[in-house]
Amino acid sequence: MKSKKKKLGGNDTRFAYALLAPSLILLVLLIGYPMIYNIVISFQDVPINPRMASEFVGLDNFKAVFQDKSFYQSVFVTLIFTVLVTAVSTAFGLAIAVFMNREFVGKKLVNSIIILSYVVPAVCLIFAWRYMFNNIYGIIVDMLKLADEVPLWFDQPASAFILVTIFAIWKFYPYAYMSFVAILQSVDKSLYEAADMDGATSWQKFLAVTYPAIKPTLVTVVSLRTIWVFYIYTEVYLLTKQVNVLGVYLYDMAFATHDFGKAAAISIVLFVVIFSLVMLIRKKVLRVEED
Repeated sequence: MKSKKKKLGGNDTRFAYALLAPSLILLVLLIGYPMIYNIVISFQDVPINPRMASEFVGLDNFKAVFQDKSFYQSVFVTLIFTVLVTAVSTAFGLAIAVFMNREFVGKKLVNSIIILSYVVPAVCLIFAWRYMFNNIYGIIVDMLKLADEVPLWFDQPASAFILVTIFAIWKFYPYAYMSFVAILQSVDKSLYEAADMDGATSWQKFLAVTYPAIKPTLVTVVSLRTIWVFYIYTEVYLLTKQVNVLGVYLYDMAFATHDFGKAAAISIVLFVVIFSLVMLIRKKVLRVEED
């Protein structure tokens, strides 16, 4: 009997691997091969003509990256942008989730309105914002009564950076909101009632009840949002050409100057940077209890 069960278990395992095989092969082709190829060309001088052979240049591409002043400027802009968007969107989403963690009339409608900016395609939102801030017929011009000197919002680096940051916060905060709402609904309401009986303030209830419950979700949200914002490209590039985040810098390096080897080296450097940054975030947020 035992040998029969063992045999059936082995068959089930092989059947499970057979079902997973197409997905695993697809992952290798779509993720594994591009990653390996990217590492390979980071050590090569890749010509534009695919019929010409690539030349091995060793670490020259990496040296060129670290000697490029534009790279450091782009890293600085990206770090500020990432910190602002991640921190504000997460805090804003958490605040709304805590506020919405109650029953009231029209809650489903309010939830739908809150997540609207996250589910609507980014291209639609981007062109809506460009229309709003158009210096000739934009609604913002009419609201602020700007008639004589209308600023070119997306053509000036400072104002473009501010608007892109606000747009990203508004676009991405519903992700944090949905994540926190899901976990808050699982928190036992009796814990809040006990805290009320002890005379705890709202802030004390948050620290004693809410924060311990949402800590794992908070780490996940911050980590994922940091990665996604650090590599952001579409939203920034379509809104303005004045905010040179790393995604835009990498795109220009690969498809404007056609320096594929250097672009590949930049992507590897960015992977190391973002991996280290995420590990640092997890270490800071998930401190051991004895500390």
